[in-house]
Amino acid sequence: MSRRAAAVTAWPGPALDILLVDDDPADVLIIREALESTAAHAVHVVDDGLQALAYLRREGSFGSAARPDLVFLDLNLPFKSGQEVLAEIKADPDLRVIPIVIVSSSDAPQDIMTSYATYANGYLVKPGTFDAFARLIRQAGDFYLATARVPHQPMDQPAPPPVSGFTGSDASPF
Repeated sequence: MSRRAAAVTAWPGPALDILLVDDDPADVLIIREALESTAAHAVHVVDDGLQALAYLRREGSFGSAARPDLVFLDLNLPFKSGQEVLAEIKADPDLRVIPIVIVSSSDAPQDIMTSYATYANGYLVKPGTFDAFARLIRQAGDFYLATARVPHQPMDQPAPPPVSGFTGSDASPF
């Protein structure tokens, strides 16, 4: 089995390690409760774009952070926007394979188009009610846990090379 195949198929357990990047405490509470109530996902929370990148790069106080299997990313963040964070993640060869799902109150076509053009793996619009929001997040968590397969690898191992045909700064396996 190739290293790339092993990184995708070796599954560590029944739940996902999720990084949630959102600065709204109410949204964090809803998302965390929705994810932890269905599959005991490990949810790590940071509340700005700079912290998100430091977490993913294991810098500063995040030196022992677990590599997330999935990132839920808000667009409206302090210090560095979600779009900027997404672009930096997808430009980094060691981070670009982590699935990034945008969770935003914006359903503006430009925000959606820009997110997918920057290789977001999904775009969810925050509904107006608690129940609808919790249901949407549970469905997304269930999809990435039960249906999709996400790459899982320790953060001290480099990511596999890009898929053949992708080169340069636009290289992406998506």
